[in-house]
Amino acid sequence: MIALDIISDGIFAAVAAMGFGAISDPPMRAFPYIAILAAAGHAARYCLMNFLGVDIVTASLVAAFIIGTGSVWCGRKVFCPMTVLYIPALLPMVPGTYAYKTVFSLIMFFQEISSPGKGAGYLQEMIYNGAVSFSVLFMLAVGATIPVFLLRERANSMTRGSRFL
Repeated sequence: MIALDIISDGIFAAVAAMGFGAISDPPMRAFPYIAILAAAGHAARYCLMNFLGVDIVTASLVAAFIIGTGSVWCGRKVFCPMTVLYIPALLPMVPGTYAYKTVFSLIMFFQEISSPGKGAGYLQEMIYNGAVSFSVLFMLAVGATIPVFLLRERANSMTRGSRFL
């Protein structure tokens, strides 16, 4: 049952990533790699959060690093920049629920501004959800770009002829 949960999480992330990738019109040869990267990253985050008890921010950093590293290695095969691969693969991991709750709490805060007790509760929710949203987005960006610095030679030569062929 656990394996089915991990596999289904990866499949749903892969489908979403291919949909996000279709918007930016990458070459058709990139779609399988986008799907694989999204499935691997999202499944890794799912496992870290659900089985190892890692928080969403750290799990997102690790998953983004996996996606970023995979995009450096796969970019050479697809002959396209790594951003074409990792941006659609990262989008299913954007914390939409936390962002929604941030905006909802902000709206409710302004509606209950005359009631200090309710307003303070909504303000606290807004700060919490906003902090989680911002932290996850920041870690997704950091995790995806770290491989560029670690694998500089390979990342800079992905779409050019080089000795890595």
